[in-house]
Amino acid sequence: MNEFKNCDLDLKKLPVDVGSSYEGERIRGPDMFLELGGPKIKFKFELVRVVGKDDIKDSGNFKLIGKDIPEYNGGESIPFGIFIEAYGEKVEVELEGILERKIHDFINNIQGMMHLNQRYDIWCRISKADKEKGLKFEHIGITLMSLLKKNFPFIEKVQCTMITDEQSIAEFHKKAIEVYNARDMRTRGLKDEDVDTFYGCTLCQSFAPGHICIISPERISLCGAISWLDARAAAKINPDGSNFPIPKGECLDAVKGIFSGSNSAIQKYSNGKIQQVALYTMFENVHTSCGCFESIGFYIPEVDGIGVVDRNFIGATANGMKFSQLAVQAGGGQQIEGFLGIGILWFYSRKFILADGGWDRMVWLPSTLKERINDAIPKELFDKIPSEKDVKNIYELKNFLKEKNHPIVKRWEEAEEEAEEEIEIPYIFSDIPLPSISYTKISLKNVKIEAESAVVKKGC
Repeated sequence: MNEFKNCDLDLKKLPVDVGSSYEGERIRGPDMFLELGGPKIKFKFELVRVVGKDDIKDSGNFKLIGKDIPEYNGGESIPFGIFIEAYGEKVEVELEGILERKIHDFINNIQGMMHLNQRYDIWCRISKADKEKGLKFEHIGITLMSLLKKNFPFIEKVQCTMITDEQSIAEFHKKAIEVYNARDMRTRGLKDEDVDTFYGCTLCQSFAPGHICIISPERISLCGAISWLDARAAAKINPDGSNFPIPKGECLDAVKGIFSGSNSAIQKYSNGKIQQVALYTMFENVHTSCGCFESIGFYIPEVDGIGVVDRNFIGATANGMKFSQLAVQAGGGQQIEGFLGIGILWFYSRKFILADGGWDRMVWLPSTLKERINDAIPKELFDKIPSEKDVKNIYELKNFLKEKNHPIVKRWEEAEEEAEEEIEIPYIFSDIPLPSISYTKISLKNVKIEAESAVVKKGC
């Protein structure tokens, strides 16, 4: 299908059910017929553009470029792109990111479908049951267009293009990346100190009920899709939606990023489970994560440093763990010290792990991510941060950091100096005569001891 087809947007006529009750449904491997995008596929994206009135001939138009669902054998992972164009007198360009992020919600409303992530990282699955019922990409497009118009009545006209053809999707993907980058540039000059309101996002609560994203001018959402400007626009047009204002309140700790307003919000939306959140650290009252994060920050205790891995890196990190393994530690809406979901744009922020030492604490990055954000990394540190091309394990990592004189080495030296300081233990005098004994002094340097339990027994 290379031409637009006008579709009836009545969801009741689809071969599968559509409703919010299906949000959070997981499609496991044995139940999957087709995987759209995901970690095995290079080209995948979802993009919404606001266009002019004459750019859409008929509302409800759909076009598929490539093979349809029934044409596949089953079990494949395929390239997949979603391109939606919307028009309305009240539809502003600033709303593109918000409308785009709703694709996550709307596809998860389809019985037998699963949608994860966002932008260039989307990962969808179609169940075998849906294939048997006759689901086609056209039906997914109808769902998206229908729910967009229903949830955003100011959208007057909408059309949808889906791409599965491997050659065609590359050009679409290139244009999508350009749009994402242009959006991100809009927020670069904003500072947290300049505003009195942050914004919250609960879009991912169907997968992580206790999680909310707190979005500030200098801290983008973990998924990387919603900036402070995006969230502000969304809250204005839909006050009852998933984005809402959070009064910043009193600044309780400017370095860690603790604000009374953020604390009140996390208390409310976690049902009291979480009392405090720090926005600029990954070691104390850390910001919760869902599972849609673009990358994960993780602590490497052997070198007292921080590594980051993005979901496009399929190898093992310097500590031997893969993205999927680290995601289990970071996700689920829990506060886990030493693990933090990170939106890529946060690397460019002054507040990036500010309380933890910032870039001076960064000791490992995948090579592709390192090149992608090379303009965010301080020039004097770029060659001192290794990737999988430089080190394969903790031993090699430590040697590399020493050879390059990474700033983390100074932290090691300071820790050693503290450990070498002798602790004077006062003598305890007693009138009871004791046999003379000799003793041996043992000094432990740069040693960390972990124990699950300690048992103290009274002597005889």
